[in-house]
Amino acid sequence: MTVKGQVTVPKELRDAFGWKVGDEVAFLREKDGVKIVRAERQRRGRAIVERLKGASWNRKLTTDRLMALTRGEGR
Repeated sequence: MTVKGQVTVPKELRDAFGWKVGDEVAFLREKDGVKIVRAERQRRGRAIVERLKGASWNRKLTTDRLMALTRGEGR
């Protein structure tokens, strides 16, 4: 894992699941670990919009706070 939290999916798995450059994946928390699945772009976008609907929008909203909201942190 990089300092930015990025991970590399081994080529063998990318090939097995048909994942290509630019595909998005989602990490799903499970009881005994994490499951990595192909993300549905439209659904992911909708989820971000729904999270941001309740956010306080003002000029004092920092980039860090906005990024945290888009990642689902600090609801």
